[in-house]
Amino acid sequence: MAIITFLLFTLGVAVLSYYLTGKTEETEEGYFLGGRSLTAGVIAGSLLLTNLSTEQIVGLNGAAYKEGILVMCWETLAAIAMVVTALFLLPRYLKGGITTVPQFLEVRYDTMTKTIATVLFLSGYVVVLLPIVLYSGSLAIVTMFDLPTAMGVSQTTALWICVWGIGLIGSVYAIFGGLKAVAISDTINAIGLLIGGILILYFGLSHIGDGSVMNGVSNLYKHAPERFNSIGDENASVPFSTIFTGMMLVQLFYWGTNQAIIQRALAAKNLKEGQKGLLLAAFFKILGPLILVVPGMIAYYLFNAELSVDDADQAYPMLVRTVLPITLVGFFAAVLFGAILSSFNSALNSSVTMFGLDIYKEHFNKDASDETVVKYGKRFGIMLAVFSMFIAPLIANAPDGLFGYLQEVNGCYSIPILTIIIVGYLTKWVPALAAKIAIILGAVLYSVSQFVLKPYVFGDDNYPHFLHVMAILFVMNVVIMLVIGKLQPRAKAFVLNYTEQVDISPYKHAKLVGGIICVVVILSYVYFS
Repeated sequence: MAIITFLLFTLGVAVLSYYLTGKTEETEEGYFLGGRSLTAGVIAGSLLLTNLSTEQIVGLNGAAYKEGILVMCWETLAAIAMVVTALFLLPRYLKGGITTVPQFLEVRYDTMTKTIATVLFLSGYVVVLLPIVLYSGSLAIVTMFDLPTAMGVSQTTALWICVWGIGLIGSVYAIFGGLKAVAISDTINAIGLLIGGILILYFGLSHIGDGSVMNGVSNLYKHAPERFNSIGDENASVPFSTIFTGMMLVQLFYWGTNQAIIQRALAAKNLKEGQKGLLLAAFFKILGPLILVVPGMIAYYLFNAELSVDDADQAYPMLVRTVLPITLVGFFAAVLFGAILSSFNSALNSSVTMFGLDIYKEHFNKDASDETVVKYGKRFGIMLAVFSMFIAPLIANAPDGLFGYLQEVNGCYSIPILTIIIVGYLTKWVPALAAKIAIILGAVLYSVSQFVLKPYVFGDDNYPHFLHVMAILFVMNVVIMLVIGKLQPRAKAFVLNYTEQVDISPYKHAKLVGGIICVVVILSYVYFS
């Protein structure tokens, strides 16, 4: 029954996405940005599900199992970053009519800066994001629903089957459907994910409250009130002090400059729809801990006597098996599959976009037609997808703590890219030389800091948190860029020209809504402190 429900829901999403997408135009704008036609609801849904995957659904609830509510910062602080993106970055992106973030770097600095940033982005997706999404997602599906037993195969075989299943379906969406197919399927799955997540919350609280949700909340708090403190000390995975340093930089990079995310907002039919979409998604982000943190705390209530914190990532799958009625297992499996699929196909679609526009057209065929750019972008996407599907199962042989390690690796490119984008928009005279030095120096120094000095010179216990290191390097690189701009300024001040590709009239309530969202985030910290 569960398998039938899973197949029907998944097939229904695919058919509906195809029907609503229709014939995708083989033009750069039609394929890469869905014809710049996305509305607020589609943008918000796609943003949320692109962000949500098993790394968070399982991983963040696992972190909550270990440490309690303090890990909510990964969700709630994202809302502030999305407000900043809606009010500051998105108007400038749409004014310039860009398709990819590296394209802005070419306009602001030069072609080489754009190419360096594109290579860094693609390296991050190829080496980190795509294989990890496939592996962690497949592992969650295999473990949660005991596929080896159901299919009569070994754990390794089940993992390979799941990896290739997710990879092939995600590739069809991303490579052959373009952004619009990805965004529509994301929106449908986002609704299912919210429903499924709320059901786990409801049944979990009812389970520990003897049929009453309110009693469940009361019992959860009485069991371990100290776990409801949002202020993490210096020994926590996210000390409270990091909120004011690298945490906000990571959030701003992810929501404001990460191509896989911001591409949804770039595809808005106008600035008003883009801002409304980002702000709507920001509101739901504030509610994110209900699905991504509280279930982990419920699992701690139920399983802390039998499940050690070292195995915390098993907490959420165990909770699902314990509290969810068997009739809903297939639906939840399909929703979880959609979340995994979304992260994979979104990153793949963004990789295709950046390769086609920023590598192929720039360095191989400057006169290529739109159809040619899309064609070679698809070929690159197919190659990338196959590579990721072969690599993903091999991650099972990697050392423990791989995901946290790879999250740390992302700092090699996230902060340097964020630095040159922020300085690029806020200054007029800083030259391309400064951007090249900052992006290369930022990547090299961060790598040396985290992978040489920290483990081999100072030791993990005597070294600053990696989020603090990110903030220090961000400030240092900004200062370096400003000094170079003072000593060797551009020959002509940079001016961002309005391309008139979309209407950039802002949403009239954007600042008010954004302000309310920020106040709610702050109050949530005050309440849980």
